[in-house]
Amino acid sequence: MADPEKGAPAPAMEEDIDEEDVEDVEDEEGGGERKELVDKLMKDPQSLPVAVKRRIKALKKLQLQYTDLEAAFYKEVHALEVKYDKMHQALYEKRRHVVTSEYEPNDEECDFPSDDETDDEKNLCKDMDEKAKIDEKDENKVHDFDENTKGIPEFWLTIFKNVDLLAEMVQDYDEPILKHLIDIQLKFHDEPMGFTLEFHFSENEYFTNKVLTKYYEMKCVPDKDDPFGFEGPEIFKCKGCTLDWKKGKNVTVKTIKKKQKHKSRGAVRTITKTLQNDSFFNFFNPPPVPEDPNEEMDEDTQALLTADFEIGHYIRERIIPRAVLFYTGEALDDEDFEEEEGEEGENILIGY
Repeated sequence: MADPEKGAPAPAMEEDIDEEDVEDVEDEEGGGERKELVDKLMKDPQSLPVAVKRRIKALKKLQLQYTDLEAAFYKEVHALEVKYDKMHQALYEKRRHVVTSEYEPNDEECDFPSDDETDDEKNLCKDMDEKAKIDEKDENKVHDFDENTKGIPEFWLTIFKNVDLLAEMVQDYDEPILKHLIDIQLKFHDEPMGFTLEFHFSENEYFTNKVLTKYYEMKCVPDKDDPFGFEGPEIFKCKGCTLDWKKGKNVTVKTIKKKQKHKSRGAVRTITKTLQNDSFFNFFNPPPVPEDPNEEMDEDTQALLTADFEIGHYIRERIIPRAVLFYTGEALDDEDFEEEEGEEGENILIGY
């Protein structure tokens, strides 16, 4: 069709081109060759020239030297942790004395700058106090805490209930026992690298142990079969302890009775079976790790050990150093809290 003004044919209308289509074309023209080269190298690294392959080997050797240095670095970090832990122990001991009422802090020791809270923070604390009172009234919960209360009752139990990772492990029948937990102590050891968690209990009606232990062994050596997979020290083995339960007090097992009928004679008998029961105290009876590193574990055992290692590391790395902040809830992540609608539509934060 002719242009009426210039007498020349009108240019054809260009179709709209999507930006993604443009990128695809550019990728095919410019990056396509690079992608093809990368794919080829991934599938067939031997296709590289001999000189290039030699240089890559040199780089990998340098990378291995770096990995060895990284392992040495982490070992020094562990030694530094051990050094400072000796100083931490004095603070942990003072904490234990206050929690268990062995020591009453004086006015100077209690002089902590908390009066400079913002109005919002004060209102939030007031809302939480009111919410706590409502909850206690509704659920008929009555605490025996008053001005004559000694120490900080249920300190560690409260921490366990505040932290989701631990709360999932604690059953209702575990709580009366955990009220007797008076301290969790951390002991580092060098050869082999690792640590032990010590759970100290006051005298109770459940078991005779004064201390329950959980031992964790770590490795800080690159795997010979996969040296570049090294990411620092990792727990690879743990060991619990034997609980000396008093008669009829073992919460880690449950007893069930079943009736069985004889197929031919019709006689009925009752048998008793003992099954494992969900309980926090199963934490001290982890599945064994095969001595042979080449022996594969089944998926269930691997999952249990992975969860166990995570819990042990969390107690060591977070709970013990910052116990009071987990007690008050200040150390909890945002996702550990829930929000509830108040009577007038305001949000009330559940927690400390």
